[in-house]
Order: sequence, then C-alpha cells, then structure tokens
Amino acid sequence: MKSRSRGVEVLWDYGVILASCGLYAFSFNCFFDANRFAMGGFTGICQILNRISGGVIPVGTAVFVLNLPLILAGFKKQGVKLLLATLFAITASSLLIDTLGMVYTFYPLEDPLLSCIFGGVLLGVSLGLMLRKSATTGGTELLARLLKYKFRHLSIGRLCLIIDLLVVSAYALVFREWLGAMYGVIAMVISSKVMDTVIYGSINAKLAIIISDQSQAITQKLLGMELGVTILSGKGAWTGNAKNVIMCVFRQNHIAAIKAAATELDASVFFIVCDAREVLGEGFGEYSEDSL
Repeated sequence: MKSRSRGVEVLWDYGVILASCGLYAFSFNCFFDANRFAMGGFTGICQILNRISGGVIPVGTAVFVLNLPLILAGFKKQGVKLLLATLFAITASSLLIDTLGMVYTFYPLEDPLLSCIFGGVLLGVSLGLMLRKSATTGGTELLARLLKYKFRHLSIGRLCLIIDLLVVSAYALVFREWLGAMYGVIAMVISSKVMDTVIYGSINAKLAIIISDQSQAITQKLLGMELGVTILSGKGAWTGNAKNVIMCVFRQNHIAAIKAAATELDASVFFIVCDAREVLGEGFGEYSEDSL
C-alpha cells in the first residue's frame, strides 16, 4: 500500500514538473522570444547563439547540451533523485521550447510592458513550481541551487536574478538592443519575486506577540487550540511593572480565532502580529542541507 501511494506521489510530482515545463516554454516563446526580450540563464545564452547562427542552432537543443556538464557537477551534491528530476525537467522544457516554436508562430504583442510583466510572472511561477518539486530547467536555477549551499543568506530568486542580469547584459552588448534588454531586466526582477513567493510563500507563518494582564488565561486558551506558546518575561518601561509576554507562532487560518480569544479575555490587550517568513520546528518545516 505504501509503495502504491509513493508511486502516485512520484507521478504527481513529475506531472507538476511537466506542466511547469510547458508553462516555461510558453512564456519563453510567447513573451520573450516573440518580443525579442533578453532572457537570463542558459536560455538567454542560447537565445544569443540562436540569433547569431540565424536560427540554425535551436534554443531548446542548445539549452540541453549546455546543461549536461552542470548536471554532472550537481550530481555529487544533489544525488540521484534530484538529478533525475532535473534531467527530466531539462529534457521536457528543451523539447517543448523547440516544438512549440515549430508548430506555432508567436507574434509580438502591441504592449511590450504587458508582455514583460506577464512573461516574468509566468516564468517565475513555472520555475518556482519546479524547484518545489526538486527540479530545475538547469542553467541559472541549477547553478543557483548549487550556490545556495555556499550562500545560505541569499534566496533562490535573488541568486537567479544576479546570474540572469549578467546574461541580459551580455545580450545587450552583443546585439545593441538596449530596449529589449531593459524589458528583460524588468521581467527577470518580476520572475525572481514571483519565484520566491511560490517557493517560500506557502510556508509562511504568523508570529503573534501578546501583552496582557490576563496572560495566563490567554495562554490556556491558546494551548486549548493546540498552538505552541512561549512565555517571555517583560517589564513595562513606563510603569516598571513586570509583565508576561506571550509569543505564539501559528498559520494564517488561526489568526481570527486568536484575536477573538485574546480580546474576549482582555479588551485592552496589546496585540502584535507580523509575518514569519520561515519557521523550523514541530508542526512547521525541518532543516536540511537541501533546503531552499
């Protein structure tokens, strides 16, 4: 039974990767290539090679060939499972980019800014979904994932953006198409933000800091909701009175119930809620070297 459920999970993961590759190929052909926007990463490099060769070198095929050395380099760090997912994603996205370009001719849209925005959003969504399933289209994303082991303080989206900007700059210098390069930069910035939202957004949590004379009663109420609560010792700066400060990390869907419970017990409660971008521990995420 476990092996069957595991098989369904693997099929689902690869289905998501395949759909993401389709979205990636559509975004490239419809918004970047059709409008001659510079794209980052290996796809951007292959864009340059494709134009220099007069279309003789297909973008997708060139992406696949350039990625092979990087896949082998990533094997030692990521292992067989991640390698297979990445190899599948690179193969699928490369084939879909070339196939989609052959079966349908995309024309530039009248409003290049809209193309830039939508291209960046779709690109970020596709890459974020692939990275959540431990896959990448190679190039920038695979290199960024490997660099993440070294630069832990930088997000995946930020690392991708740094690499992409270098490639877009090369595109501008080679073809002297500054407008296409500038639109490409905007799209890459949007893509990196969307990618980070897709990767990290779903694990966001809230942090509540509650100061009240009814701290004990509020604590019991929160414990009854099966929430983790920590009591901190505090002191009022103006009065000098000792106070208990309640700290509670919870998911978004608990916020209304927590507010209601606290204000019901103390109408003058002091309540602070802020975003907790990443939470590690029981009920939340776990740390590993492969964490994004």
